[in-house]
Amino acid sequence: MDPVYLAVIVLSLILGLGSQALIKLVFKKWNKVQISSQYSGAQIARMMLNAYGLSHIPIQRGGKDLTDHYDPRTRAVTLSAAVYDGTTVAAAAIACHECGHAVQHATKYAPGSIRTAIVPVVNIASNVWIFVLFLGIILVQFQLILVAVILYAAVILFQLVTLPVEFNASKRAIAYITTSGYLPPQEHAGAKSVLRAAAFTYVAAALASLLYLLYILGFARR
Repeated sequence: MDPVYLAVIVLSLILGLGSQALIKLVFKKWNKVQISSQYSGAQIARMMLNAYGLSHIPIQRGGKDLTDHYDPRTRAVTLSAAVYDGTTVAAAAIACHECGHAVQHATKYAPGSIRTAIVPVVNIASNVWIFVLFLGIILVQFQLILVAVILYAAVILFQLVTLPVEFNASKRAIAYITTSGYLPPQEHAGAKSVLRAAAFTYVAAALASLLYLLYILGFARR
């Protein structure tokens, strides 16, 4: 096996598994700390959305932990059971983060709009690039390998655009938590820790993808 390829795989696994372990550890820690106001994640999310004039956006109860998201197509916030019902620092932080995405959509936040626009292209590219690459290798066709690189680059572009979107949603979440007063100052640190750990998962994924892209570029050049 190519030692460079092996190194890329190992580093990617370290980044991926490490970031997932970190967010689970941090979430578990702060999901045990109750907030003073005793509001649930769903209640805080409702109040944040109302504060931004988004009372029409529904908040749905989801299932597994860390599956919270805002869907711009249905314009709904979905919170995992632990966040929806939870009255913890972790629940408050994640609920406000997802509401931050809803605010981005409502205010036409540019990076968020770009990410939404390129989703169809990225979905196709992420599913076919590896097959195009293998076909290019088997047929020894540099043009096909180049097409695969371009398709994979589109996937990475999506990940890079995602970074400011996630950072901004966390910034909006912290701003609301700070001004609303639902979490006292001593609980802010916990909320920030949860959001930083969540953001690192996106950074790690982007770094791993960039490493693999560099390897493919080197392979294509050879």
